[in-house]
Amino acid sequence: MEQKKKNTGGYWVMFFISTAAFIWACATHFEYLTLILPFVTTGFVKAMDIM
Repeated sequence: MEQKKKNTGGYWVMFFISTAAFIWACATHFEYLTLILPFVTTGFVKAMDIM
């Protein structure tokens, strides 16, 4: 059987942008820091094609 290569470029972009936002939020003591974490983790998992 053939395995199709999935396009994960969009998820990598989401991961890097949300990681940058998370680092910025840590540096500026953003109140709603935990709201960024689901985007970081989901972006990484989908980009690595784990899920």
